[in-house]
Amino acid sequence: MKVAISDTMHIITLEIPEKIELDPRDTVKFLAAKLYEAGKLSLGQAAELAGFSKVAFAEILGDYGVSLINYPVSDIQKDASRI
Repeated sequence: MKVAISDTMHIITLEIPEKIELDPRDTVKFLAAKLYEAGKLSLGQAAELAGFSKVAFAEILGDYGVSLINYPVSDIQKDASRI
């Protein structure tokens, strides 16, 4: 893997053997979805990384097993106990 950093953008080059058949566009969408799921990117940031609008990206999250509502159950329980 190679990483280059400029003032405005990070460039990561991932070398994948040809025998592993991955569509580069699908790989970027998967990475964006999983970074959103992990809380590393906002919905807008993940959508931008994947090359989608927020609405379009939100619609494909389910394709990668990622929920649009990224709110841990423990936080929901804490909030509910305060009501």
